[in-house]
Amino acid sequence: MFEDIIKAFYIAKKDIKEYYLKPPTISWGIVFPVVFTLAFLLKGGPKSSHLIPGLIALALFFGTTSMAAASIVFERKIGSFERILLFPISYLGIALGKVLSSFIFGMVSLATLIIVVIPFILNVHIFSPLLVTVLVLSALMFSAFGVFIAFLIRDPTNTMLILNSFRLPMIFLCGIFIPVSSLPKFLQVVALLLPLTYSVEAIRFAIEGTFDIIPPIVSILLMIIIIISLLVLSSLEIKNMIP
Repeated sequence: MFEDIIKAFYIAKKDIKEYYLKPPTISWGIVFPVVFTLAFLLKGGPKSSHLIPGLIALALFFGTTSMAAASIVFERKIGSFERILLFPISYLGIALGKVLSSFIFGMVSLATLIIVVIPFILNVHIFSPLLVTVLVLSALMFSAFGVFIAFLIRDPTNTMLILNSFRLPMIFLCGIFIPVSSLPKFLQVVALLLPLTYSVEAIRFAIEGTFDIIPPIVSILLMIIIIISLLVLSSLEIKNMIP
């Protein structure tokens, strides 16, 4: 297992080198979250500080999933993913490598938001051990989500279209702008099925000390469960790709 983890880092290193500057990665992974955040912060000014937890989660979400989609889509499209399958590593190790590359890129996009945008506009500086823990878990969870969706889609050319059909509605259902508790009951149920909800709740508690409907310990435990589950499901999808 330890050897698989080391090999997974090599896969992540390759992905970062090859796909970091791909147009879908830059446009949806960094530009979109930053522009989206600037639009809300500039309009609301200091009154927008309550949006920070959700906007941080949004930056992580789009950064990680965009990297996952870009790397897997390009490899499956040109047929180079089959070479990874020849690498002496387990299917779970391959899934982990893809998740790690997305995780690293997501943290870069998040750093852009936290270090440059939020302090510049609101003069707010946020940091705590709990927040770091929650951000790492969120990035891993979103990365695993993006990798699983990318492997689940059979036609790689439709990956970004289908991925955005998941991502865009989640912006308005997961408590970023509208509290989940304010949604109709059936939409609350939908929100509880979406990983972004738990990240927003946990980040909000780490920054503000409050939460909407999900206690932080529950959010953290569920994020860990989701990460493990998505890694296993992704490894199964990789195995199913072999004729």
